[in-house]
Amino acid sequence: MTRTVLVAGAHGQVGQHVIELLAERGDTARAMVRDPDQTDEMEALGGDPVVADLTEDVADAVEGCDAIVFAAGSGGEDVYGVDRDGAINLIDAAEDAGVDRFVMLSSMGADDPESGPDALEDYLIAKAEADEYLRQSDLQETTVRPGELTTDSGTGTVKVGDDIGLDAGDIPREDVARTLVVALEHDELIGETFELLSGDEPIEEALETIAPR
Repeated sequence: MTRTVLVAGAHGQVGQHVIELLAERGDTARAMVRDPDQTDEMEALGGDPVVADLTEDVADAVEGCDAIVFAAGSGGEDVYGVDRDGAINLIDAAEDAGVDRFVMLSSMGADDPESGPDALEDYLIAKAEADEYLRQSDLQETTVRPGELTTDSGTGTVKVGDDIGLDAGDIPREDVARTLVVALEHDELIGETFELLSGDEPIEEALETIAPR
């Protein structure tokens, strides 16, 4: 069964991979971008572009969607306005529109922002507060917290866990995107939050180990 999945942050590096993966499997990948000049690029990736700003009204963007993948980020320029409040705005809109499934791209270290690097503390606080707001919502949510992101080609193999450690490694953005897309298909991951790094276990198999813990 094909679904309509809204991807917030579709023009970002993770978001672009998510768009391609969704399109490859036959879903309608609604690519949410803020800049109208990016719509042609989204179409070239197989997406169905929609122009919307996370800091404003996003009701039209979420209307008719079956699921949402939040892969947006401010790049450090407005962590509370985008990474926290933008996520909260989208969560509220999803609830109002009757969207059930929501997969959040968060960050390793969001469980304890003060333990991370000083330069990342505000970002991790913003992510932590957005994650908590999502957990308290009525949405069927899954929160994925990867470590440091790289531009390396994906391997399709990962390591997942509750408390891997902020300095334990990194992971290609392509593998993060694939994990987000696979997580959409696993109802047993609803309500789960997990950390993610490169590893030796195929993504599908790794995710199947989470819920029974």
